[in-house]
Amino acid sequence: MAIRNVVLTVLVTFLWAICFPLIQVGLTDAPPMVFAAMRAALSGVLVIVLAVGLGRPWPSGVANLGLIVATGLTFTGLGLGGMFIGGGKIPPGLATVVANTQPLIAAVLAAIFLSERLTLGVGIGLLLGFVGVLVMSVPSLLGPNSVADLQAFVWIILGAIGTAMGNVLLKALTGRADVLMVTGLQLLFGAMALAVGAQAVGTSWHIAWTSQFIASLIGLVVFGTALMTALWHYLLTQASLNRLNTFTFLTPIFGLLLGGLFFDERFGWIQAVGIGVTILAIQLVATKPSPTR
Repeated sequence: MAIRNVVLTVLVTFLWAICFPLIQVGLTDAPPMVFAAMRAALSGVLVIVLAVGLGRPWPSGVANLGLIVATGLTFTGLGLGGMFIGGGKIPPGLATVVANTQPLIAAVLAAIFLSERLTLGVGIGLLLGFVGVLVMSVPSLLGPNSVADLQAFVWIILGAIGTAMGNVLLKALTGRADVLMVTGLQLLFGAMALAVGAQAVGTSWHIAWTSQFIASLIGLVVFGTALMTALWHYLLTQASLNRLNTFTFLTPIFGLLLGGLFFDERFGWIQAVGIGVTILAIQLVATKPSPTR
C-alpha cells in the first residue's frame, strides 16, 4: 500500500474508535434508533451535497442500485443499529473491542459466499476471537445487570455482522459507481431503514437538544460517519479488503485508550485477558489472506 493510503487507513481506524464514546454521550438525550437514523441521514445528505458539488455522476443500472440499497440495509442499517442499541449499555472501550470482531465475521462470510478456504491461521484466529469475546463478557454476564449486558453484546455483534456484510457488498461496487455517491446513498437508505424500525417498535422521537448532544451528533456526522465512510469506500478501491482489515486491530486499541482517558474505564484481569486475546485474533485473521479454493 502507498504511504498515503496507510495513513488514511490508520485515520479511519481512529475515527471508528471515537464513535462509541460519542454515542454514549449522545444517548443520554436521544433514543438509540432515532439517534442512529439522524446520524446516517445527516451524513448522507452531507456526502451527497459534496458529491453533487464536485460533479460526480449518479449511479446507473438496477444492479448497482440494488447493491447500494443492500449496503445501506447492512452496513448502515444493521451496523449502526447494533452500535447504538448496544453501545450505551457497556463501557465504550469494551464496546469498541466487541464491535471490531468484524474481520473475524468477514472471514466466515468469505468462506461461505466467496468460496475462500479457511486456513489454519484463520481458523485459530476465529477460535481465539470467540474465546476472547466470551472471556470479556464473563464479568458482565455474572453481574447484577447480566440480562442488559448480554443484550448489549448481542446487538453489538449483530452490528459487526452488518458491517462485515456491507464491506463485502461495497467491494462488489468497486469500479461500478462513484465512491462519494455510493457513500451518501447507502447512508440515506440505511437512515430510512432505521427510522422505519424506530417507528415500528414504538420508539419515542423526543430529543433533548443539549450542547453535549449537539456536539456528539456533529462529531458522529462529520468525522465518525461522513469522513470515515468516504475514506473507507475510497480505500476499498485502492486495496483488498483483507489488506485493509490488517489495520482494524488498531481500532480497539484506540477505543480502550479513549475509554481510559475520558471515561475512567478500568477492567479486571479477566476482561483484560479477553481483550488481549480478541485483539490478537483480529490481527491474526486480518493478516492471513485466505487463498481461493
